[in-house]
Amino acid sequence: MIALDQEGVARAVGNLAAQIEADLTPQRTAIVGIRSLGDEVARRVVDLLEKKGCQFEFGVLDISLYRDDFAHRKTSPKLQSSEIPFQIDGARVILIDDVLFTGRTIRAALDAVFDYGRPDSVKLGVLIDRGHRELPVQPDYVGTFLETDREHRVDVQLNGADQVLLQTL
Repeated sequence: MIALDQEGVARAVGNLAAQIEADLTPQRTAIVGIRSLGDEVARRVVDLLEKKGCQFEFGVLDISLYRDDFAHRKTSPKLQSSEIPFQIDGARVILIDDVLFTGRTIRAALDAVFDYGRPDSVKLGVLIDRGHRELPVQPDYVGTFLETDREHRVDVQLNGADQVLLQTL
């Protein structure tokens, strides 16, 4: 089932960007996208905000080796590079991911960020909040909320024909 069509995805990205823009301070801010789709969402948010004159440092974070299910996986994770071409120390970091579910990905991302340095603060933005947390993680900025059952799979496709599919496992 299509939960968001191309227009819905664009609206959610716009909502996310507007919330971040409303919360901006003069402090040095870095937007960091979590691979593999959070980085694309983050790039789109930065593009929208830069058109309005906002400036950010931009980075991409691979959390593959920080996941708590690493030892239990049957296959090795696909390792990709992180690209953090700026100092994390003292920055206001906004982590961006595509879907927030249990909170475990964000826990791993926080561990990874702190390996790069000590940010002044870390906030979280997500394209979709689907609920069902297992950890005490809440987003500061949300593109859209999607009501799901735990058994649903949320499949975000950002490949030109953007859409979000909701599938029952």
